[in-house]
Amino acid sequence: MAAGQASAATTGLAGYVPPRHDLYYGNKGAAVKSVQRRLAQLHYYPGPMDGKYGADLEQAVWAFKEVQGLPMNRWSNSVITYAFRRALVHPKRPRLLIKHGPASRIEINQNIEVLVLYRHNKPRLILHVSTGGNCLAGQGCGWITPDGNYTALSFDPGWVHVPLGEMYNPVFFIGTAYAIHGDIPVPWYPDSHGCVRIWMDAAAWFHHDVTVNPDGHGTHVYIRGTAPYSPLAG
Repeated sequence: MAAGQASAATTGLAGYVPPRHDLYYGNKGAAVKSVQRRLAQLHYYPGPMDGKYGADLEQAVWAFKEVQGLPMNRWSNSVITYAFRRALVHPKRPRLLIKHGPASRIEINQNIEVLVLYRHNKPRLILHVSTGGNCLAGQGCGWITPDGNYTALSFDPGWVHVPLGEMYNPVFFIGTAYAIHGDIPVPWYPDSHGCVRIWMDAAAWFHHDVTVNPDGHGTHVYIRGTAPYSPLAG
């Protein structure tokens, strides 16, 4: 987990008092910092505790909304609303996909576009993802992230060129074709070519929390669900 987040994550969870007003992308100040700290406590990754609502915090806001079942749409998905702030006080845990899986594993829920990294059967990291499913009106979904049980096979540092584009710090789980990797952009809807996109700042260190092994003994990766329909679908 990134430096600066671990200390916040160890802070007591009881008695959190959320901000009293809505917060928007670009806002700054103590209220934003309060939300950053709370999300870090809950094992989301909001970036530096700097009181600035930027891209790192936005990705964490999306992940939290997805786990809590709060509405996601192009007009209000980044707004820290009253319902969001109330959920920060009594949050739901991510839905368990694998009941009897290994204590250390990655679960990717395509139904809500969320990745959860477990350590000792407890969430250590929760990220928003963008999986396959770029749906265009009248054309269906050409790119699918396949459900299944996998392991982290290999890691390539930096930008890696592949036939369909580029990946940043990819952790491959199917050959050298499908990976969890950083990219720009990572929209709130499914938009990848079949891989699992995560935000660049998280991708910079995500591989440190994963064991890779080409013989199939790396961190287990479980993918379940179907990516929601893209807003590009008219």
